[in-house]
Amino acid sequence: MKSRWMSAEEAVKTIQSNQRVFLHGSASTPVYLMNALAQRADELRNVELVNITTMGESELFKPEYEKSFFFNALFVSANLRGIIREGRGDYVPVFLSEISRLFERGYLPLDAAFLQVSPPDAHGYCSLGTSVDVARSAVRSAAYVVAQVNKFIPRTHGDGIVHISEIDALVAYDSPLPELNYGESLSDADMRIGKYIAGIIDDGATLQMGIGSIPDAVLRCLDNHRDLGVHTEMFSEGLIPLIESGVVNNRNKRKHPGKVVTSFATGTRKLYDFVNDNPLFAFLEAAYVNDTAVIRQHPKVTAINSAIEIDITGQVCADSIGTMHFSGVGGQMDFIRGASLSDGGKPIIALQSTTPRGVSKITPFLKKGAGVVTTRAHVQYVVTEYGVVNLYGKSLLQRARLLRDIAHPDHREALDRAIFERWKRT
Repeated sequence: MKSRWMSAEEAVKTIQSNQRVFLHGSASTPVYLMNALAQRADELRNVELVNITTMGESELFKPEYEKSFFFNALFVSANLRGIIREGRGDYVPVFLSEISRLFERGYLPLDAAFLQVSPPDAHGYCSLGTSVDVARSAVRSAAYVVAQVNKFIPRTHGDGIVHISEIDALVAYDSPLPELNYGESLSDADMRIGKYIAGIIDDGATLQMGIGSIPDAVLRCLDNHRDLGVHTEMFSEGLIPLIESGVVNNRNKRKHPGKVVTSFATGTRKLYDFVNDNPLFAFLEAAYVNDTAVIRQHPKVTAINSAIEIDITGQVCADSIGTMHFSGVGGQMDFIRGASLSDGGKPIIALQSTTPRGVSKITPFLKKGAGVVTTRAHVQYVVTEYGVVNLYGKSLLQRARLLRDIAHPDHREALDRAIFERWKRT
């Protein structure tokens, strides 16, 4: 039998014009394989690249290759914003929990998948490492699977175990994973928001949080809590001290008690080493982790999600600034709804009251072209550095008043005027 081991150049020769290629995401972005594919730009046309969050820089991003490669993002990461704005890519709004369906039910059939995996063990099994999310589905669905085998990819427990028989081409290339650490730059506003959120998290709660300054600030404020669990689509290393101190022990969870359940993780080398061969963590597929029927079974699910802006009726825009796509739908709605259905659950939208330029993020109307990721019927708790409000069961006018009260003081008068213009009272 022909060896599955080959060079990157040989592995990407199978890709043809007009095919669709999945790219493994986050810390596992296969930049080495992507760069090898870029070398074939002159002979390829209209190769569609499908991805969720990607990290790092690749030759594929260069504008001179726009006739050869087109990015069709299921989540818009920082390195793709300009590409989409320039028309060299597009964005598919979709819940993270449903992306696997797009692959498996023929909506986005995959001709190939580019992955990063750990070296195979004695039995031929590799691990998808820090990003199982939708990558496991891509392995099942793609007609041709290429894997960069990287000793820096941690072996994680859960759904991400892949036998080399499922991989058509294995490319050996070791490269340290990209790192992120939001905890190094927490602002006073972040910490105030973190304290407010910590104040409404109950002992025994099951947490969902992403990465970023606000989730890290929340984690820093949970030292005095007890018996917390984690069932989240993603996490960062701010969780590690709470695990080591016993604050997070997962003993009250109904599903996978005793384990941190996640779909992917991004952080620094410390995090990657911490999850390596650590049975405390279960890296499971996003279709399962983000399923509201699974989420709601946990007690007191507290889901902490962010927003770009929110209007005074409670509509949340989290994926765009006007018509400019900034991120994606992701798992926000999955967990906002799952938390609201949980016994004692608390879905939370957290945001600083203003942009870095001082523009209010609480507005009379969302910007023209902005997308509603979470509807006003789903929104409950909203937190800024000026307080916490609960919009559940509140009328439109009541919501507007509550949100005005946690807006930045410099913008409350303008919001008062907008409230009066709309409802003829304040």
